[in-house]
Amino acid sequence: MQAPETDNNEPGAPGLKEAGEAPGGPEPDLEKARAEAAEWQDRFLRKAAEFENYRKRMGKENADAMMLAKSSVLLEFLPVVDACERALETMEKGGSVPEAVRQYHEGVQLLYRQLLDTFSRAGVVPIESEGKPFDPHLHEALSSLNDAGCREDTVVQELRRGYLFKDRLLRPAQVIVAVSSEAQEGEES
Repeated sequence: MQAPETDNNEPGAPGLKEAGEAPGGPEPDLEKARAEAAEWQDRFLRKAAEFENYRKRMGKENADAMMLAKSSVLLEFLPVVDACERALETMEKGGSVPEAVRQYHEGVQLLYRQLLDTFSRAGVVPIESEGKPFDPHLHEALSSLNDAGCREDTVVQELRRGYLFKDRLLRPAQVIVAVSSEAQEGEES
């Protein structure tokens, strides 16, 4: 024989309460839970944003450190490039040269081209200075020259070539800058 079915959801059923019902009713607990959930969600979003900012900052710092390391290595090779340029300039000024010197000249030219190709692939480009306006961010003025044929603050001569590494200054160009006669007289007095 089966027991009669009873509806346990009837208000008059003995010993049964609605799930989560507090003595004061369900609304105060529900509002408290919603407020707590909103607070935890806010904390989570803030921590997620902090972590994202940290990740971006660390990525930028790593990239900067890598650029600094590459720059320092590339700077070590610039004197070699300078020496090749001076050697080639000296050899080209000479008249007739013996075969051994000519072969040496070709070897230095090959080395120089290889260095420039390697620099180019790495993102190093020379700064074009002569005839350009003086830029203190790119040039280091070693001297000034009163040159009537040039506009004031124009680079007259490049003494040592400067280089950029991926749009950042690797080494400034050392230059001589044209000045007006009034400006030069003002410096001397």
